[in-house]
Amino acid sequence: MTDPLNTAASAAVVRRRRFVAAGIAGLGGAVLPARAQTRWPDRPVRLVVPFPPGGNSDALGRVVAERMRDLLGHGVVVENRPGGTTQVGTEFVARAEPDGHTMLLAAATSFTVLPNLRKLPYDHESGFEIAAGIADYVAIVTARNGLGVKTLPEFVALARRQPGKLTWGSAGVASAGHLYGEIVKQQTGIDLLHVPFKGSADLIAALGGGQVDLIIDGVGLGMARNGQATALAAFFGRRHPDLPDVPALPETGLRIDLPAGGWGLAFPRGTPRAIVDQVGSLAERIMAEPETRARLLKASVVADWSPAADYRRGLAQARTYYGALIKAAGIRLEG
Repeated sequence: MTDPLNTAASAAVVRRRRFVAAGIAGLGGAVLPARAQTRWPDRPVRLVVPFPPGGNSDALGRVVAERMRDLLGHGVVVENRPGGTTQVGTEFVARAEPDGHTMLLAAATSFTVLPNLRKLPYDHESGFEIAAGIADYVAIVTARNGLGVKTLPEFVALARRQPGKLTWGSAGVASAGHLYGEIVKQQTGIDLLHVPFKGSADLIAALGGGQVDLIIDGVGLGMARNGQATALAAFFGRRHPDLPDVPALPETGLRIDLPAGGWGLAFPRGTPRAIVDQVGSLAERIMAEPETRARLLKASVVADWSPAADYRRGLAQARTYYGALIKAAGIRLEG
């Protein structure tokens, strides 16, 4: 028997996609509600990236901006606003005019980790209009050459024989690599020493020079390919295509659960729904493009579009997960 609710929902999705397609095929802009009385965009759109240039978030932002510029026929400009573990850029967008011309490359950190570490000047639950989830991050568990391990279980076994002596480096306190290391510690029972740096770029020299024994970061991809370090696993649910012989986390035999994460696209609260929906549909199209997916993989980013409601739900679940992890690990931000 046909479910009338599902049928209605399907019809609504079809109508929404037809509306978006019509906008793209026409003048490339959405007709806004009466209060705006203009087409969108009528000037360049800022895509705020709450990270410095050069990292995987920046690479993702620039690919998205380039493709949206092509599809909209109007400028989409990346604006890097790093600082405060993503708080600076996220807060800037939260306070921006909700006219569709300021968009956030929303990092999961802003909505899942930071709320568990400090009082925020933005509403992490309802202060934004989410357009979609767009991508996930693939960190590579990478050991220094000479450590004598080739697999993640071998590293865990070594750490158990030398409690508190092995080190892992991260891009900073409460960074993804820091939290991933805490997940490994918590769920395997090993004791590692955390060494925070100022960014992922510093990890290349630190691991290559033997200052740390392990990293769990996207920069491990290039180091493994170049023979500078040994890849033990992809910290993800499936293998990285550029490291086909390196197992994904579920294949290592270690039971390590991963919370939701990655990136989405968001606007300030109050941005017209027509704009938000159009960007969500554009993102779905962009993330499905083979060329886009291949470009992002080079930056350890996996194109993974999801509807706004699903992305928001994943953030809520991850926020609870990280709250427990942060409390157990005693993680605190200075300042």
